[in-house]
Amino acid sequence: RTAPPPQMSTFDAPSRESCVVRRERTNTPLQAFLLLNDPQYLEAAKHLALRTIREGSSTEQARAAHMFRLATLRSPTEEELAVLVGVYRNRRDYYQNNPELANKLVSATPLSAESAIEEVDLAAWTLVANVMLNLDEVISKE
Repeated sequence: RTAPPPQMSTFDAPSRESCVVRRERTNTPLQAFLLLNDPQYLEAAKHLALRTIREGSSTEQARAAHMFRLATLRSPTEEELAVLVGVYRNRRDYYQNNPELANKLVSATPLSAESAIEEVDLAAWTLVANVMLNLDEVISKE
């Protein structure tokens, strides 16, 4: 019997040896750890942040709402919007004091076409997107 790939076993995916009508829905700390730290998920978060910066308005609230709609297919509540903007402001302040860490986070892929985007801003929005992509309603839509 072959085991599923490591990431799939983290999400309790069945092996491909038999048919399964419905996958078991689980949510474990290990899944959250993977979603928040895996390079592929961070890259996806960075691209969601880039898209949000390009397509969203120039205000923090409009960008956070746009990102939320892209990820969840619904508009955020006032409370959700306040949390996202708070995360953005917290991370922006952190990266303004630590620009080398912002560079480290966003330098995995070059910003050739998006050179007008500040690394600090992109790094902050990347972490907001990373949080967003870890929401239960994003991971397992029903």
